[in-house]
Amino acid sequence: MSANRAGKRVKKERTLRKTTTNLDVLFVQFRAIKKSEGRAEGTIGQYEDNYGFFLEFLDRKGIARSINEINRDVIRNYIVYMQDEWVKFEDHAFKKEEHMTKGLAPSTINTRLKTLRVLFKTLYDEGLIENNPMHGIKNVREPEEEIVILDEDELRLLFAAPNQRDYADFRDYVLMNVLLDGMMRISEALGLREENLDFKGCSLYIPAAIAKNRKARTVPIEFGTAKLLNELITENKADFDSDYIFLANYGERLTRDHFRKRLVEYAKEVGIKKRVHPHLFRHTAATMYLEAGGDIRHLQMLLGHSDLRMVMRYTHLSGRSLTEQHNKYSAINVVRKKLNKQRKIKRR
Repeated sequence: MSANRAGKRVKKERTLRKTTTNLDVLFVQFRAIKKSEGRAEGTIGQYEDNYGFFLEFLDRKGIARSINEINRDVIRNYIVYMQDEWVKFEDHAFKKEEHMTKGLAPSTINTRLKTLRVLFKTLYDEGLIENNPMHGIKNVREPEEEIVILDEDELRLLFAAPNQRDYADFRDYVLMNVLLDGMMRISEALGLREENLDFKGCSLYIPAAIAKNRKARTVPIEFGTAKLLNELITENKADFDSDYIFLANYGERLTRDHFRKRLVEYAKEVGIKKRVHPHLFRHTAATMYLEAGGDIRHLQMLLGHSDLRMVMRYTHLSGRSLTEQHNKYSAINVVRKKLNKQRKIKRR
């Protein structure tokens, strides 16, 4: 009966909260929302970096920092800008001209688009903006290329590069051991505190607060790695007032970018031509783990992935290993085993 009463007004439009059109103010609101949802510090930092890149594009193109000016055409122009116009190291005064290449890799473009997708969807869902400019925007197609890893000789060269009599070099050496042995992300390693090391149990506890997927896990490490960590912690206690394990020369937390630059210098020093970066240890360790016969389910737990498909992205077996496995287990061996008997020559 009540459903038939006249005089009701049907709501046809979304309710928008009173807010601003200023992008910077909206981003501050977005960041607060994501922080309240428990997003990791590293994730929030990535949002800030990628938003900054988008602002740089808007400023260069003379587009106002207003949500009213942002639509799908602007987003698509941003994609083309990243593909064709963005100059690597353009703002670095000491970089050589040959290093200033144009265009970003498809994976990098998609990473930056991911931030915008999360940003505008969140603002739209919260009723802070009327339209989502990322609606209908697709990722750039990424070529399926084999991920490069370090071979055994390159690992030995790289680990021999730091001078362990120097504090910074020794710290880098310990961090390299942790990244390779523990197969963890650089953000997780740099977030480790003294209390996260179980020296007797030879393991590292990665709290949910620093884990990318917000799930705590325990990672086993070799005794040699645990011993190196214990030595570094002891040295830190003597000079610094911080419980973080990996520190810079003045006791502040070591940053990802600072370590990456030092890693590049080590690689250059020993003649490694491949692009060396912190995550390369994770790729290399995961691949070698499988090549040595490690179980993929155990690897999934070590890497901290809830989805097995994500683990497969880290397991790019080398061509040599693939060939060896093929030659050993190919079905043709069953046939040829019978055919490869010594031939008897029949003369007619």
